[in-house]
Amino acid sequence: MTRSTRQGFGGIVFFALAFSLGAYFTFAAVQGDYGVFRRVEISAEATTLRRELDALEVRIAEAENLTRRMSDDYLDLDLLDQQARSVLGYLRADEIVIR
Repeated sequence: MTRSTRQGFGGIVFFALAFSLGAYFTFAAVQGDYGVFRRVEISAEATTLRRELDALEVRIAEAENLTRRMSDDYLDLDLLDQQARSVLGYLRADEIVIR
């Protein structure tokens, strides 16, 4: 009789160990550092960073355009006039200032 109870106990221990390992690996696959939820977080973060990169590339293009327009090779007189007015406070002789 002791032999059959020992085999039954061994089966229960084996089943409990296998179930525990299966539960652990399932939890790790869903919640772990490389799990499904972390993958969703990373893809959402990547989307946000791509949008920020696109916005920064637009700002860089605008700055490069303004820099090129103010360079020695290409001088945009309208931009020069605008900068002189805003930065230095220059006015033309025929303008009236209202404050």
